Amino acid sequence: MVGGGIFAVLGLTIDLSRGGAPIAFIIAGVLALITAYSYVKLSLRYPSEGGTIEFIVQAFGNGLFSSIINNLLLISYVIMLALYAYAFGSYGAVLFGDGSEWVHKALSSGVILLFIFINILGAFLTGRAEDIMVFAKIIILLVFAAVGIMSINWTHMAPQEWMPLPSVAAGGFMIFLAYEGFELIANTARDVKDPQVNLPRAYYASVIFVILLYIVISAVAVGNLSFAEAKSAQDYVLAKAAEPFFGHIGFIFISIAALLSTASAINATIYGSGRISYIVAKLGELPIEFETKIKHGYEGMAIIGILAIIFTTLFNLNNISVAGSIGFLTVFALVNFANFKLYQQTSSNRFIPAIGTILCSGAAVTLIGYNIQNSPDSLYSSLVVLFSVLILSYLYNHLKGKKLAAYIDKELEREERLLKELL
Repeated sequence: MVGGGIFAVLGLTIDLSRGGAPIAFIIAGVLALITAYSYVKLSLRYPSEGGTIEFIVQAFGNGLFSSIINNLLLISYVIMLALYAYAFGSYGAVLFGDGSEWVHKALSSGVILLFIFINILGAFLTGRAEDIMVFAKIIILLVFAAVGIMSINWTHMAPQEWMPLPSVAAGGFMIFLAYEGFELIANTARDVKDPQVNLPRAYYASVIFVILLYIVISAVAVGNLSFAEAKSAQDYVLAKAAEPFFGHIGFIFISIAALLSTASAINATIYGSGRISYIVAKLGELPIEFETKIKHGYEGMAIIGILAIIFTTLFNLNNISVAGSIGFLTVFALVNFANFKLYQQTSSNRFIPAIGTILCSGAAVTLIGYNIQNSPDSLYSSLVVLFSVLILSYLYNHLKGKKLAAYIDKELEREERLLKELL
């Protein structure tokens, strides 16, 4: 979850919310926490490597609608990859002392190509690289938060310094993608020991920890910079926020943490999340030999990476952030609705997923409406994504006759068949 999102979009959130930036993170965090309830219940009832798409299929069937949502999820991962790469390029360019656009784009594209190559070399190297990068970035961020909180100018977060509530809420919805990583727990549900205990712990602990971390980080950034400074350094605001209490060495260390963080997020996205959605889109299900069948994974890695390079070079940060958040808010609204619909099978309190459906849907609509009114250019990439997903899903389903399987995960299908026989 603590991937590139906090580095990439914090500046945008401060620009929209000013002193209300920590409130914006709380708003987004509440949406994530409510949605985590649906993920807990659905993961326990339908443990599947298909994760989110398995839940959609079980609730809405395996027709065109579920195919569209799978492809929307896939393209949302591509957008996240583009966001991480954009942030990597921003921090890398200022760290190396050259903020020119061509250096930014070269770094953004180069880091994606690098991790495509690393992933092709094999899962062991991928995992090793991920462990090192995650450990380093968390340590640096915790030090930043612990030291920076002591030098906060709290007047920067006084209510009179907040933007109007709709703008603060839009800032929260804009950075919703900084929370989305918890949904990947669903893809590992089958491998969790004592899932009835450990799956809820995993979901809730991760979301709550990240909410608290983001609140502190955003408070440190707002409390140590003027709003003019935050706006001028929008693409690398965390590094700039470290200067008042750490000096230039702080700027360098946070920039390094940003590079590590965005790089680890790129690495994980290429290897895991996008790969699964790609295979489902191509084959309609996860093959029995999914753990060893790597051909389609390599093919998918390359396609996902190339699409991300196109996004990160053609669109600006605002476009990418809006498109990514709208995509995940839409998917999460449907996951909440899936749990609402399947509440008897998942033993859920129906009120919670109903609230989650309303809030996530409302957040997506609010974000769209805010940008139509204040920044219509920010919706260009979202329109491209929506049009592409609808057209390609329709053509692939009707011209090639491809559709999703009734169960994405073959192991889950066997378990469900045995359960029906026992009943």
